[in-house]
Amino acid sequence: MTANTALILTLLTPLLGSVLIGLTGRWPNLRETITMVTAVSLFALVIRVLIGLNAGEEIGIELFTVMAGVGIAFNTEPLSILFAMIASGLWVVTSVYAFGYMRGTNEKNQTRFYVCFAIALFGAMGVAFSANLLTLFIFYEVLTISTYPLVTHKGDAKAKAGGRTYLGILMTTSIVFLLPAIIWVYAAAGTLDFMPGGILEGNLAAGSATLLLMLFLFGVAKAAVMPVHRWLPAAMVAPTPVSALLHAVAVVKAGVFTLTKVVIYTFGTDYLAQVPFQEIAVYLAGFTVVAASCIALRQTNIKRLLAYSTIGQLSYIVMAAMVLAPLSEIGAALHIAAHAFGKITLFFTAGAIYVASKKTEITQLNGIGWRMPFTMTAFAVGALSMIGVPPTAGFVSKWFFIAGAMQADNYFVLAVLIVSTALNAAYFLPIIYKAFFKAEDVTLKDHKEAPVTMVAALCLTATLTLLFFFLNGPVLELESQIVGGMR
Repeated sequence: MTANTALILTLLTPLLGSVLIGLTGRWPNLRETITMVTAVSLFALVIRVLIGLNAGEEIGIELFTVMAGVGIAFNTEPLSILFAMIASGLWVVTSVYAFGYMRGTNEKNQTRFYVCFAIALFGAMGVAFSANLLTLFIFYEVLTISTYPLVTHKGDAKAKAGGRTYLGILMTTSIVFLLPAIIWVYAAAGTLDFMPGGILEGNLAAGSATLLLMLFLFGVAKAAVMPVHRWLPAAMVAPTPVSALLHAVAVVKAGVFTLTKVVIYTFGTDYLAQVPFQEIAVYLAGFTVVAASCIALRQTNIKRLLAYSTIGQLSYIVMAAMVLAPLSEIGAALHIAAHAFGKITLFFTAGAIYVASKKTEITQLNGIGWRMPFTMTAFAVGALSMIGVPPTAGFVSKWFFIAGAMQADNYFVLAVLIVSTALNAAYFLPIIYKAFFKAEDVTLKDHKEAPVTMVAALCLTATLTLLFFFLNGPVLELESQIVGGMR
């Protein structure tokens, strides 16, 4: 199989899987077997594309031309293959986790759940391998629409209200800001292709580029830069496997991936550095990091705390990308992986706690570490990674954030990193303390660990969070290629 064939199959496999899952809905074991086979097959195909990229194979295909200089086309490069590897690999783990969660909570409409999950991965693969902004926009919207039924899965008034906020903000920002930005790029450059060094230098006045940058920043609302962040906590009404999809596997990663790709391959870092007031993006992202962390401090619900933590962590990536220093761009790419491993672990643990004990509030966690030692140890690993403590994945990307800020003499970013690290510690460490060092309320229901598939999944992602600290060399070498031409 050629890498080009594998690239096309990464799109067709989850789409075909969604059809087969829908057809086998009345046989849960067969349905879940097809889900797992589809997920594993997709991951294997992405690995084949990675092998082709490393071997120097020419990878790229245009399905058809839409207009002069623009077609529905796909290719790959280091940033896209990283996103695809994370999304497809964590789909395997999330599927294992979902089997235990959905059965453990006796959720309704499980077939619809798995069908939409597969379609969402189809959208994520399309975003990852898009060769131009038009293709990316189409699959970005597929991802939004396919995840709406997942957000509203429970079907009650609260779920429907959360779904309206989710869909309303994401669709409105796409139509009002992102689509005009893409049209503007085409009008200026005559193409929408992603190219090393960008396509706007010499085609768009630097002053106009400031407005264009703001359109992208707020148009890509999946990156959750304030004030277009409210969709993310609203989506916490969804089942925990969906939260994992939103926060670690696909949706938010599609947002920060898109912005990073636009910075590097549409604007170009050298050109963007000449744009007046481009630092506004850095300040907005920095404000989001600190503000989201302050809001997280006030949360009492576990999932809402994790939601605001995600908003802050995403803006780490946006801020690093906008610093425009080579080391910060590498840090942005690395944090896409580091945050994925750590945050999916935290959401997995939140779901495991709910399934085993029906507890959803931080105040209910006293002593729970002794009833659920595997779950709460995994939580501690994920939390320490969000803080940036070695030996976890979060330390690696934060190291490059700091190095990039120093490389660019950006003391604002350094200050944000220091303050946010302290705030992250302030809301995560007390939870770990409660779980292992405070006496349990003896009146609470007796319980043990969640189903074994859930515990196995969260232990695996916690292990990946630790392993990334020691074995990040191949990812670092791959992602260093994206800044090879930067000064």
